[in-house]
Amino acid sequence: MGPVEKAVRDDIEQLGDLVRIEPSLSEMAYTLAREIDGGGGEDGKLLPQLNRELRATLAQLVEGRAADDDDDLGDLGSPD
Repeated sequence: MGPVEKAVRDDIEQLGDLVRIEPSLSEMAYTLAREIDGGGGEDGKLLPQLNRELRATLAQLVEGRAADDDDDLGDLGSPD
């Protein structure tokens, strides 16, 4: 396991239990990180694309969590 994959796994582990599409997104992130650690294919030509995809995948994981956190606010979100 390379440094990028290890970092991604550590970050995703901090999210706790994965729900809905999060397990699929996490597996995608691991695969992308593994490819980045492997040099990015085609003599590194794919690195920029892999990096963009990894960022987008991780952002989607985090965005899903942020939406869930807002739901937990209950009445705290209202001005009353």
